[in-house]
Amino acid sequence: MKFSDLTVLYDDADVLAIDKPAGVVVHPDAHHTDGTVLDAVRTKYPRAALLHRLDKDTSGVLLIAKDETSPAFMYFKSLFHDHKITKTYAVLVSGVMTKDTGVIDLPIGRSTSDPRKRATLGKKGKSRAAVTEFTVKERLENGGATLLEVRPRTGRTHQIRSHLTSIGHPVVCDALYGGKRYFCPPHLSRQFLHASELVFTTDRGSRVSIASPLPKDLSRALKELRS
Repeated sequence: MKFSDLTVLYDDADVLAIDKPAGVVVHPDAHHTDGTVLDAVRTKYPRAALLHRLDKDTSGVLLIAKDETSPAFMYFKSLFHDHKITKTYAVLVSGVMTKDTGVIDLPIGRSTSDPRKRATLGKKGKSRAAVTEFTVKERLENGGATLLEVRPRTGRTHQIRSHLTSIGHPVVCDALYGGKRYFCPPHLSRQFLHASELVFTTDRGSRVSIASPLPKDLSRALKELRS
C-alpha cells in the first residue's frame, strides 16, 4: 500500500484523517510486518503515529498524528485517553432490537476461553470499565437485522463487538463473536462495522467533524436485506 492509495478525509498542520479500507491492518505487529496503514503514511510523514486503532476488517475514519514528537501528538492522545473525542459507528447487528436506545455499561477483559476475544466478564481483576451507547436507526424486519448508530464512550479492544454480543445482538458477519447468533447476508465478506464520524476540538480551539460515507459493500448488504 502507498500513501497515494489512501483517501484523506482531513488534513491540517498536525494530524490527518484517512478513510481506512476494510481488510487492511493499521499498524505493524508480529503477523504483519509491512503493508499497513501506518507504513503507508510514514512514506510521507516518517514520524507519523496512530492516535487510535481500528480492527483489520473495520472501515472508516482513522486519525493519525504527523509527528509523534510534537505537542499536538500528546494533546490528541490526551483527548482519546480522557474520552473527549466523539466516535460514531454505523453497525448492523443480528436480530431485530426492540429498544430504541440503550447504554451497555459492562467491564471488558481478555476472554478466558479464547485469547483472541474480549469478554464482558474477563479475567478476574483484569477487566476494564467500558461503556457503549446505541441508537436504532433502522429495523430490517424481513432481513432479521438492526442498523445502529453506536457511540463508545471508552476505547477498549473489540468493545463494540463484545458489548453487542453480550446483549444478544452480535455484529453481522462477525465470525469471532457471532456464536449461535452468527448471521451474514450474501456477498458480504467482513463484519458490518464502520467508523462513520469523529468530532473533536483541536489544540487551536477549532471544532472539527470528520465523516466517512458507508462503503459500497456495506451499502449493498443493506440494500439486499431491505429487499
